[in-house]
Amino acid sequence: MPDIPSHPTIRVGQPVPDFETIAYANDQIEVLKLCQFRGRWLVLVFYPADFSMVCPTELAELADQAPAFAQAGVDVAAVSMDSVYVHKAWKNGDVRLKHVRFPLVADTAGELCRSFGTYNEAQKMSLRGTFIIDPDGILRSMELQDNSIGRNTQELLRKIEALQFVREHPGHVCPASWTRQKEAVAVPLRLGAHNF
Repeated sequence: MPDIPSHPTIRVGQPVPDFETIAYANDQIEVLKLCQFRGRWLVLVFYPADFSMVCPTELAELADQAPAFAQAGVDVAAVSMDSVYVHKAWKNGDVRLKHVRFPLVADTAGELCRSFGTYNEAQKMSLRGTFIIDPDGILRSMELQDNSIGRNTQELLRKIEALQFVREHPGHVCPASWTRQKEAVAVPLRLGAHNF
C-alpha cells in the first residue's frame, strides 16, 4: 500500500455527517455525537497515537489555549485510533496532559479517520489533521500534515478568527496572515465569489 491517506468523503464547504463514537472525557467514558456541538464552532484534531513524542506537546498546547478557544466559542475534540482505555491510561499517566479537558475520541476502527481523509494505510494510523466545523455543521477548514511535525495552535486560532469574521461579515474576505487588527477586504458585488 502507498504511504498516503485514504480519500476523504468530507469536503470543505459541505456538511459533516453526524457521527456517534466514544471518548474519554471528564475522567470517564462518554458517548460523543457531532450533533452535541451544533450551534458552536468545533475543532477536530486528529493525531497518530497516544504515548508518542509529538502528540502530547500538541494536546498540551491546545489545553493551554483553552481560555482563547472558550472566548471564541470553540469546542475542541482530539481523535486517534487508540481505545478509550489507552486514552485514559495516557491522560492519567502523562503530566503534560493534566490540563486537557477536551474529549479524546476513540476511533479504533478508523471510520472517522477514513471519512476525514487522515487514515494512513501503510502506518495503520491517522495523519495529523485539523478540521474546523462551523456552528451549522459545515466543514470550513481542513489541514493535513506529516506526522513528524506538530501543528501551530496560534495559527489555528488565527484561522478560526478569520472564519468567524467572514461568517459575521458576508461579502468580505481575509487576506494572508489576517487578524482582527488588520482590515478585511470587501468583495465587490459584481465580482462575487470569483474574487478569491
